[in-house]
Amino acid sequence: MLFDAHLDLAFSAIGYGRDLRLSVAELRHKERRRRPNPAGIATTSLPALREGGIGLVCATLFTLPERYASGMGASEAVTYKDQQSAYRAAGQQLDYYKRLADEVDYIRLVTDLATLEEVIASHQPTEDETEPARLLGLIPLMEGADPIRAPEELEEWYERGLRLIGPAWSNTRYAAGAWDGREGFSKDGFALMEIMADLGFILDITHLSEKASFEALERYGGTIVATHCNARALVPGERQLSDSQLRALAERGGVCGIVLNNSFLRKGHRPGERRERVTLEHIVAHIDHICQITGSADHAGLGSDLDGGFGLLDIPHGLDSAADLPQIATALTERGYDPTHIDQIMSGNWLRTLRQTWPH
Repeated sequence: MLFDAHLDLAFSAIGYGRDLRLSVAELRHKERRRRPNPAGIATTSLPALREGGIGLVCATLFTLPERYASGMGASEAVTYKDQQSAYRAAGQQLDYYKRLADEVDYIRLVTDLATLEEVIASHQPTEDETEPARLLGLIPLMEGADPIRAPEELEEWYERGLRLIGPAWSNTRYAAGAWDGREGFSKDGFALMEIMADLGFILDITHLSEKASFEALERYGGTIVATHCNARALVPGERQLSDSQLRALAERGGVCGIVLNNSFLRKGHRPGERRERVTLEHIVAHIDHICQITGSADHAGLGSDLDGGFGLLDIPHGLDSAADLPQIATALTERGYDPTHIDQIMSGNWLRTLRQTWPH
């Protein structure tokens, strides 16, 4: 079973009008008959995830600041101009996941340890050799905390099923984003962190400015991760994690999920460049760098961000859809990684994080 720590499923469905219950082939066929989808050629759907053996996904509540809307080409339903509209848009995305869990027999909304273990067990071989159920568990992750209208509202969000929070995508009222500034957490942001820790939220440092990420790493009292970041030593830029950030994350027991956007995998690669220039070896290079810098395979994982505003032409050659994510394990084997470490990277490190965080 594989674990993908970052997919914008609700954003893709609501923002780009994709019926994720269809196969990737069906989505592509539908979109070829109409105008091209702004998100590019589809690579992710629920059937593709099952086909690839992905059992657990951190499924985002991603609301887009209005100032970025034209560049992304997404529906107004996923954008916001103020905190009230952000709250409403994120709530719609959470409701989308709940509807999937109600309507699709193999989907589970995973918010506790019992449901987590149910999903894991469903991927194990059966005693009578029948086909395993292969459930797909969705763990709600908020990407950018502006939908939280005040830190005191966190309890409501926890009760609704939210389990991970990334305080920033771009700048939010709580923290500076990696692309937008060099500031750290605001006064409200520090209050947010304190209540998050009390309630048991996992904090995602992805997209935070470097200053904000170190403030979180030094001060957050709960579990801390980076769901979708790559190594800055290989691809420069604030959006990636520096070696010092990776070491600090490892010291906190955190995991870093590798993003499969070609621009984050190959130095100097630009969106739309020939995808053949980026291969599975580039993915392995980032994973290996994290393992070497942190001294073990305990802190690397997957956080693909497939369909996160980019499509087939911007993911590595050798991958056609989410169904091909197991090819990363094959590439790790070819690099010389042993099966135990590969299992850690493909799912085990994220499972350890949840088991250590969620109450028994």
